[in-house]
Formats: sequence, C-alpha cells, structure tokens
Amino acid sequence: MKKRILSLLLILCLALTLCACGKEKVPELWQDALYTEDTELGQGAKTITVQVQAEDKTVNFTIHTDCATLGEALLEHGLIAGEDSEFGLYIKKVNGILADYDVDQSYWGFYSGGEYM
Repeated sequence: MKKRILSLLLILCLALTLCACGKEKVPELWQDALYTEDTELGQGAKTITVQVQAEDKTVNFTIHTDCATLGEALLEHGLIAGEDSEFGLYIKKVNGILADYDVDQSYWGFYSGGEYM
C-alpha cells in the first residue's frame, strides 16, 4: 500500500512538472497584459489588424468595428488607456502593459507600414 501511494505521488509530481514545462512562459513585462495570444475582437463592417510588440513577444489583434478612428476602436475594446493632454490622449497602456515616460522613460511607439506615426 505504501509503495502504491508513493508511486502515485511520483507520477503526480511528474505530471505536474510536464504540464508546467509545456506552458509558454510569459515575459515579466507581459504579466499585466490583457491578452498574451493572438485575439479577434468585436463586430463591425471595418477590420483592423494591430500588432502589439514588447520585448521579444508579439500579439496580433484582429478588430472588427464600426468606429470612425483607430483610437476609438482600441478604446472600445480596452486595448489602450492613458491621460487626456493638450495633444489628445497620451497613451500609457497598451494591452494592459504600462509604459510611462515620467516613471522610467519608456513610451509606446506607433507604426504604420513600418513608419513611425
């Protein structure tokens, strides 16, 4: 009986170890991310593809919307957040990931067709 329980415990430990090894390790920067895998959101006539890249990880979003602007579509799904400024929305969070220049000189850069917007 003791050997059987010990064998079952060893199998359980091995199974838990294998399960943990099989999961993708999320980089620390991505710990607060809303999404860590490619995601499709919304309904609407327009389709927008957005790629969020930080460190060595990238997540692609396909967004279906009827919003007039990209900013409205991203706000609609909670993919961006920030503070209103004299220049418009100062985006500090993208996909839940904080980049705050006032804290650590980091910021979100936005590109279209490989060119900085």
